[in-house]
Amino acid sequence: MKLSKHSAALISTGLAGLMVLSACGGGDDEGEGGASDGAGTFSIYTGEPENPPVPGNTTEQNGDRIVNALWTGLVKFTPEGEIDFSGVAESIESDDNVNWTITLKDGWTFHDGTAVDAESFVDAWNYTANPANAQDGGSYLSRIAGFQELQDGAATELSGLTVVDERTFTVQLSAPFALFPAVVGYNSFYPLPDAFFEDPEAFGNRPIGNGPFQADGDFVPGEGITLTRYDDYAGEDAAQSGGVEFVIYAEQDTAYTDAQDGNVDIVDVIPPDVIESAEQEFGDRFIETESSQITYLGMPTYDPRFSDPRVRQALSMAVDREAISEAIFAGTRAPADSFIPPVLDGYRSGSCTYCILDVERANQLLDEAGFDRSQPVNLWFNSGSGHDAWMEAVGNQLRQNLDVEFTLQGQLDFAEYLPLGEQKGFTGPYRYAWSFDYPAAEGYLTPLFTAASFPPIGSNYSFYDNPQVNQAIAQGDQASDEAAAIESYQAAEDIIAEDMPMVPMFFTEIQSVHTENVANVRLDLFQRVVLSEVTVN
Repeated sequence: MKLSKHSAALISTGLAGLMVLSACGGGDDEGEGGASDGAGTFSIYTGEPENPPVPGNTTEQNGDRIVNALWTGLVKFTPEGEIDFSGVAESIESDDNVNWTITLKDGWTFHDGTAVDAESFVDAWNYTANPANAQDGGSYLSRIAGFQELQDGAATELSGLTVVDERTFTVQLSAPFALFPAVVGYNSFYPLPDAFFEDPEAFGNRPIGNGPFQADGDFVPGEGITLTRYDDYAGEDAAQSGGVEFVIYAEQDTAYTDAQDGNVDIVDVIPPDVIESAEQEFGDRFIETESSQITYLGMPTYDPRFSDPRVRQALSMAVDREAISEAIFAGTRAPADSFIPPVLDGYRSGSCTYCILDVERANQLLDEAGFDRSQPVNLWFNSGSGHDAWMEAVGNQLRQNLDVEFTLQGQLDFAEYLPLGEQKGFTGPYRYAWSFDYPAAEGYLTPLFTAASFPPIGSNYSFYDNPQVNQAIAQGDQASDEAAAIESYQAAEDIIAEDMPMVPMFFTEIQSVHTENVANVRLDLFQRVVLSEVTVN
């Protein structure tokens, strides 16, 4: 599936003064090629999740795959990026973009048979936002009234949430935010049953969601989890197979080899060194998907060695992105030139002026900053996911263009890598990637470049904070129309592009493969395989 450059069309619906969104019918898309009776099962590769599958504590790709098979949120999205009311919400309404009323559809249940009601959303949001619970996705609730009081310990719940009745609750925001109906489609806003609050740790081992698949056993670190079709699922995207097994691999290469041998059915991201051969080997079972993902070199702004923006600018200008894409990724990665990807309204070609290769200027900046070139630069990346080659290529270019040696720090698996970042443990540039959680330019700014998103409740691992950025984002949030919102978000991007707390490297196209055992395999806007559509041959 190719993403439209205007896949953020939902913004235009979200910035009118009057917001009345109601349920609409979903599509009845039946793919070709699956002669399945719906009883067969299949398997899919994943890496080790950072945390057990709990929605509010899952902000990374490996866990996200599992969570979104087990849960359905308030809203979903069409392939064009527009809000689709095929989730739990019947309507999300506001006349001022501050006070919202959310009405739920009747008939939705969790996998234990209990009702999905207003309390299951409100209780989940309060839990996720509470810093005492250290949920990675807590910062996404920061716009709800009472969030700061909760962080400061002056409150135990979000004052902006009120249960009206079983199917209705209200949300008061601290300021107008027209994109709120889109944001609530993200993991942090998923509901939780009473069983979660009775024993959160046990729940993480045997999660209970409301999605098209249910857990058929415990989640086992290092191994995975098996899910079966939930026959009482109330959504329109019911599972077309009998179930799916998530198989955890420490090495992406091993998963690909198993796909070649028919031992795992779907590998959604294949290793870079097999991209050219995979298409010939797998034929029409080789899938390329344009992605919203930006690959970055994150910068530890908390480390004195990298605290000067000129150092970060220099490192960016010393890297030949095009050469790395051709040599390592067979040309399937486009050099990134902005902090907002081309698939979204708000993208401007070349908005990142320091993303251009300029060795002379890079050396000038490094000298101006007084950078110590006698000490190597540590380059951090997680193991087992095919990052070794391109990170080494970055190091080689730093050596060649800046006369700075490097040390590769790629020994940690993903479940260890992110916690190190949360603890300000990166001692040099680190590999990072971001895909949108909802299709809007703002989704590449607030979660990555504001203090509200500092770990452990957010994803700002560079620990960058600039009040001017915060102000520009706030202006965009409160804008009265789409054009004004994008203008403010671009103003924030311009400040970020000057400070360079992260270095955009590539816009990503994803290559996937699957075996002959399955059909109807596609990736959605969020780079997830749409597991409910997969059929077993």
